Amino acid sequence: MEYDEKIKKLPEFFVKMLEEQYGSEKEVVNSIVDGLSCKRFTTFRVNTLKAKNEEIEKELKENSIEFEKFSIIDNSYIVKNISEKKMQELKIYEEGKIYLQSLSSMLPPIILKPEPNKDILDMAAAPGGKTTQMAVMSENKAHITACEMNKIRAERLKFNVDKQGASCVYVMVKDSRTIDDFFSFDQILLDAPCSGSGTLSIDDKNLNKYFTENLVQKSVKTQETLLKKAINILKPGCAMVYSTCSILQQENEEIINKVLKTGKVEVVPIEETLVKELPLLPTKIPGTIVVKPNEFFEGFFVAKLRKKK
Repeated sequence: MEYDEKIKKLPEFFVKMLEEQYGSEKEVVNSIVDGLSCKRFTTFRVNTLKAKNEEIEKELKENSIEFEKFSIIDNSYIVKNISEKKMQELKIYEEGKIYLQSLSSMLPPIILKPEPNKDILDMAAAPGGKTTQMAVMSENKAHITACEMNKIRAERLKFNVDKQGASCVYVMVKDSRTIDDFFSFDQILLDAPCSGSGTLSIDDKNLNKYFTENLVQKSVKTQETLLKKAINILKPGCAMVYSTCSILQQENEEIINKVLKTGKVEVVPIEETLVKELPLLPTKIPGTIVVKPNEFFEGFFVAKLRKKK
């Protein structure tokens, strides 16, 4: 299918935003449209609180599942020949020994580097992929508070936390924007509610119904409030990660630039070893990343910030 035919399937306002964002770089917009046209591979990570990689690989082989290890994220795998739905039928899934999660979604905890014995806040935690990943990375030794304002989503979060054996996680049914400034945290993950522009499928017939300009504007307001709160309750000298599954600068660089102008935080550049292995789009803030959507990755933005002392 020609580029012009593909782009007609995307909402006009979105195309206009991308063209304004990348100016004369039409090949960048082309690559985004191609990425949103791809069918993505199923990916997962091994829950090392409950299983070892060898055990998981053995079961995959026994079920004739083709896979490859993804080198830059520990314990992560790409499945080559079956769907997510089929993976959910496996015993290792039922027992919480694996967690189905996009590779892009695994990046924020990797970049935050959750540490044992630290007080960590996950501000918009449901359904729990990043929350349980942080529990795994800290070997269940961090003190993780996972917030979710929607009661039904919070129940799903609690279910996943229990299923994954993430005993260091405390689930709180709360809007993180209303957390008292009396509290303080050593590390914060803000995977902010967003328009989801990096996860769109060009063939989704309902795209124009739910993906709207109003959704982007509403997301921006929420993101700004959440990030301001995060900075208030982050301990001086400590770091946080802000991420979205959007590729729009309105939800990403523009949000970060607003808080940089306050002088309260600075960007901690994301490690070069990670950056050079990822498919990336241009970013207007050095040290941050915008992951380009393709057959392996969803479009994603990640920035690491340190609160000045």
